[in-house]
Parts: sequence; C-alpha cells; structure tokens
Amino acid sequence: MSYQNKTLDLSRSIIDHFLDALWMERGLSDNTLQAYRSDLYSFANWLAAKHGQIRQTQDTDLLTYMAGQSSKSVRTSARRLSSLRRLFQYLLREGQMTHDPTARIESPKSGRPLPSSLTETEVEQLLEAPDLETDIGSRDRAMLEVLYATGLRVTELVSLRLDQLNLRQGVVRVMGKGNKERLVPLGEQAIYYLEKYMKTCRPAFFKGLPDATVFPSNRGKRMTRQTFWYAIKRYALKAAIEKPLSPHVLRHAFATHLLNHGADLRVVQMLLGHSDISTTQIYTHVARERLKKLHAEHHPRG
Repeated sequence: MSYQNKTLDLSRSIIDHFLDALWMERGLSDNTLQAYRSDLYSFANWLAAKHGQIRQTQDTDLLTYMAGQSSKSVRTSARRLSSLRRLFQYLLREGQMTHDPTARIESPKSGRPLPSSLTETEVEQLLEAPDLETDIGSRDRAMLEVLYATGLRVTELVSLRLDQLNLRQGVVRVMGKGNKERLVPLGEQAIYYLEKYMKTCRPAFFKGLPDATVFPSNRGKRMTRQTFWYAIKRYALKAAIEKPLSPHVLRHAFATHLLNHGADLRVVQMLLGHSDISTTQIYTHVARERLKKLHAEHHPRG
C-alpha cells in the first residue's frame, strides 16, 4: 500500500487496509472487525476535525479523544483503545509512524462485577415454593432455609453431616476451604424446618438404613451440587422469579441482606468463611447500591 510521503491522513482506505491485514493475521470475527471499523472511523473523523495528521498524534490527543466519547461501558472503552493500539502498532511496523502514542496509556480496568442477588421478598417466594406435603418438598424447604440462614457454599450444604449440626445450640459447624472450621448460627426458621424434616421425612430417604448425610438425594445417596442446582431452578420457575438463580445467589443474598440490616463486614466475612476481607468487600458495594436506590425512591429530593 502506498502512503503519502510528508503527511498521512487517517483515511478510510488506510483503516480498511489495516483491518484486512488484521483479519488475515488474527482471524477476528466479523462483529469484532465491524466494531473496530466503527471505532477507527470515529477517531478518523475526530482527527480530521482537528486538522490533525496521524503521524503527529500524541498520547494526550488520544486521552482527549477517549474522554470525549460518551460510553458508560468500561468494556466499550477498552475495546476502543484496543482498536487504536493495534492501528498504531501496525503503522509503526509499516514504517509510517516513529512512535506509538498508545504505549503509555493503560486500558481501563473493569471493576469486579457485583454479584447477582435476590430481594427479601423474592427469597420468601423461593422458600415457600417447595410442597411441604411431600418428603422431597420438606427436604428442599429445609435445605433452602439452611442455605439462606447460613450462607453456606453449595458443596458445604450437600455434604452436611449430622455431627455438624447442634440444633439445641442453634449452630452448624462447617469445614470450609483450606480445612478452616467455622461455626455459623442457623436461626429460628431454619431450625424449625430442619427439625420438622429430620423427624418426619428424612428417614424415608434411607429406607431404614443408617446414614449420617443430612440431605440425601431421592435415592438415599449423597446429593450432588448439580441436583440441588436443578431443584433451585424448578422452584424459581414456580415462584415466578425471572432472575438467573443458583445456590450461590442465595449465598449472595445472605451476605447482602445482613449488611443491609447493619451487620459488621468482619462478621459477614467470618460467616462466609472468607480468608481475606477484600473478598467480602464486594458486598458493601451491593448494599451501597441498595441504599442509593432506597434513597432515590423515598427521599423527597431523591
């Protein structure tokens, strides 16, 4: 491809030639190439309006351009910078640039995604979904109650043994990640449904054979994580909850609702079994967003 010797305008033909080369080199999808083309055409228009030459572009010019783009998505901003970075690296290889103005510009970092959670009303709807007239429904109600009351990981829940429960003291002893033991309160509702299930329904799953598993499968064996995951999906449909739902979402709800009601972050860390407080801090953002929403809805100047 021939370029002008003294000046180099960022024309659409240069962009298209670069994208053809990129496609040959990287095999990018049509959607990605189209996004890059849109990004680079936009930059070319901005540069032309400034009467700027591509060779003279500095990192300050790129930062000004990026700051002026109206995008709420960190991912879009990162892709926009990536398209510019690849263009300038290409021009550098072709000998049409003597420097890369993107070299000292860091890509925008996306924050840790907020965990999906349920409202307290949605949790109540989910807890009430199992049919308590059946042994399976009674077992599942007890499992959901324990999960929401304790924030256990799903593996910790399905592998729970009788010797880990102390219903008189109202606690469950959990061996979490790294073989770290923790005691977690069960709460009155979880204890009520646990006692009811264990007295009237649990023996039926074992057909008279002794077993230490608290929540067996329908066949009297240890329940798998996948089995409980599918059960929650069924109850979510029955409760008309449209959010993506999994056992982990109830763990998130446990932590979020505790913080919404004033629990200390260190206490939540201990209950969840997090070794690092930074892992628990994500829930402060969830609680903060909830408070912002409540403020906006109910404050006269919200």
